[in-house]
Amino acid sequence: MNEQISIENFPLITPPPSPVQQRVDGFVSIQAISDSVAASSAWVGLLRQEIAKTIVGQEHLVERLLVGLLTGGHILLEGLPGLAKTLAVKTLAMAVSTEFRRIQFTPDMLPADIVGTQIYNPKDTTFEVKKGPIFSSLILADEINRAPAKVQSALLEAMQEKQVTIGDETFVLPELFLVLATQNPIEQEGTYPLPEAQVDRFMLKVVVGYPSMTEERMILDAVDHTDSKVVVNPIIGAREILASRRVVDSIYMDDKIKNYIVSLVCATRDPRSFQLDLNDYIETGASPRATINLKAVSRALAFLAGRGYVTPDDVKSAAMDVMRHRIRISYEAEAEAVTSEDIIRKILDTVPVP
Repeated sequence: MNEQISIENFPLITPPPSPVQQRVDGFVSIQAISDSVAASSAWVGLLRQEIAKTIVGQEHLVERLLVGLLTGGHILLEGLPGLAKTLAVKTLAMAVSTEFRRIQFTPDMLPADIVGTQIYNPKDTTFEVKKGPIFSSLILADEINRAPAKVQSALLEAMQEKQVTIGDETFVLPELFLVLATQNPIEQEGTYPLPEAQVDRFMLKVVVGYPSMTEERMILDAVDHTDSKVVVNPIIGAREILASRRVVDSIYMDDKIKNYIVSLVCATRDPRSFQLDLNDYIETGASPRATINLKAVSRALAFLAGRGYVTPDDVKSAAMDVMRHRIRISYEAEAEAVTSEDIIRKILDTVPVP
């Protein structure tokens, strides 16, 4: 009764292509990704409209905040007082239906003021954990450079590991966790420079500039009614943002674009290999986090543009904010007033674009 069964008796079944194969095999699959991007990015325009209720102009700042949402990368906002850095983050938090906490950093802060502490309960003769404000999805770290080293170290674990240790216990932070920090570049009294390790944890460093004359006039007209309060409505929740992140991760990136990203980062470490005379200006080049973040930010920019594929312009647009804080310039560069931004512009102009 043991009948011999030959494989020839069965039709040949070809397995369906994987998502990666579908992306690589042709235009139709890339178009399918673009359709998925269009369907999952409908909230972007609505969110921009809500933010525009209180923020005039500052399109670059708003776009970078959206990139942070789509990638989960922390953002450092640097600019003079009064340029709407804090207001932009608070407005974003009102437009996103999730938990938000603002932490005002001061020189006398302790780590427990951020992560929480253990409190003794005399009734039960036990210690109870009281969680700090870091246990939220969106964190505004206002004037982060005013915090002493111990506070910044406590924040570093949360930013990198997305967890907090209190006593002997380790607590996992929310899946949607984003630190949006601000700092004033000109004030020196009562400030502490951020450690290089912590600065490298920020995906983007966004320099916020002055509004144009037209935008300044719009701001002037918008403050006629001081008693009226602008209502910003929640547009999207954590679940939708996390779903959009999965779509961002599926956006197609050609191997030539990947090689271009690697070339840009390696040019900061060994400029001579790319015919760049910058060795006297660069103390240390960008870390591998720059490579990883360039890929993520470029995909997010493609998502915001409604495309299912990354272009070299996406990489070039992301390069300045991703690398400006990861290049350490030398004393020679400081003496000649050469900034990390000047170096990045020279690299973008020299490295061949695919």
